[in-house]
Amino acid sequence: MASLISIMQHALVRRVLLFAVLFAVLINFSFPESWIISGPIAAALIAALIMLNVHLVLFLPFRWQVIVFWLELLALFLVFFYSFNLSYTFIVERLPLLIFTGVGYTLLVSGLSITIASIIALCGALMRLSKNGAAFAISTFYVSFFRGTPLLLQVYLIYLGLPQLGIILDAIPSGVIALSLCYGAYMTEIFRSGIQAVPEEQTEAALALGLKPWQIMLKVVLPQAIRIIIPPTGNNFIAMLKDSSLVSAMGIMELMYLARTLGRSEFKHFEMLITAALIYWFISFVFELFQGRLEAHFGKSDRR
Repeated sequence: MASLISIMQHALVRRVLLFAVLFAVLINFSFPESWIISGPIAAALIAALIMLNVHLVLFLPFRWQVIVFWLELLALFLVFFYSFNLSYTFIVERLPLLIFTGVGYTLLVSGLSITIASIIALCGALMRLSKNGAAFAISTFYVSFFRGTPLLLQVYLIYLGLPQLGIILDAIPSGVIALSLCYGAYMTEIFRSGIQAVPEEQTEAALALGLKPWQIMLKVVLPQAIRIIIPPTGNNFIAMLKDSSLVSAMGIMELMYLARTLGRSEFKHFEMLITAALIYWFISFVFELFQGRLEAHFGKSDRR
């Protein structure tokens, strides 16, 4: 009896038991007829195993903790969707079209858009910081309008509205222009804040050395500002990657358009939408890793 009391006084055991009881109550209240959980005891055992797993993994080094928890969460995620009895044959047959056509168009539209948006943002930021009233007014008006209206509305204005003025654009150029203008407005403020974060003493020192204003911007200010600009710009690119799905409204065969069209053909929307979600997630994850490498590269000076 004394040994049992000693065990119950252990913090880990108390937490496992508390979580087990709460988990059992929650599961049996939510799924009273579930064939997976056959009663409070089974639910408590599963909860105890979960808590035990968490505490055991926490003994590992931090890097391995992250890897193990990621793999376990991914496994649970896949098991969750496996339980829906999806038609995997249907998914496999249409996966090449989603990847080679849908992903191709998605990356094409997003890549062109982020490049043009970066150029617009740099010009907008310089105009925003200018002492010229006209340049400042144009920049702030542009940022205010495109940040204050929905992206889908901007897509329709360019694709459906411009033809009334005699300007007819294909779907892909219309989508690229809409995404570039919209994200260029958001990135203008990012570039502006990055440039302003560079101390004025740097500019004054460069002027004292006889450098011209454009040389100061290219060789002194921007190399230091880029470290601040990259993280939010990378986030904007990942957001743009997902917002490129809005151009499917114009019939561009990007990932979202194909997922909707293929799912509608045999009323298997869930299969295609889940597949598209996993593809978007994978692409975003790859770019997150790339962004992390860029941040580490340009942040070397801060660690010296």
